[in-house]
Amino acid sequence: MHRFWNRLAKLARDQRLRFLAVGGTNTVVGYALFAVFDLFVYAAVPFGYLLSLVSAYAIAIVLAFVLYRRFVFQVTGRVWSDFVKFVSVYLVVIGVNLVTLPLLIEVSGLNSLVAQAIVLIATTFMSFFGHRDFSFRREPEAES
Repeated sequence: MHRFWNRLAKLARDQRLRFLAVGGTNTVVGYALFAVFDLFVYAAVPFGYLLSLVSAYAIAIVLAFVLYRRFVFQVTGRVWSDFVKFVSVYLVVIGVNLVTLPLLIEVSGLNSLVAQAIVLIATTFMSFFGHRDFSFRREPEAES
């Protein structure tokens, strides 16, 4: 049993696995919000899937910031500057999403929920590298 807990602790120290766990949680929440907005709130609106996308991102960004900051990158200080940088990464990600989603729906004829699931695969990688290398990047501490 001791070996199990040691292995679990080792896995918990791996930033990539923490990112996958938090990112997976946030992706499920964001996708569920997108589905609810798309199916029930903006269903009758032309290009309502774009409004659904923006609405879902607005909520999911706040959740993601708290979870990534606390559990994945484990940084302290500079909350507001981190948040501004975090949102700027998501602005790039949502920009890609806003361009790709209509192409998949209007040109390829995919259902909005299927199209968004496809886009999520690419944007997940974009967000990881953006947050790791920009949003929560800290300079190494100078050695004494």
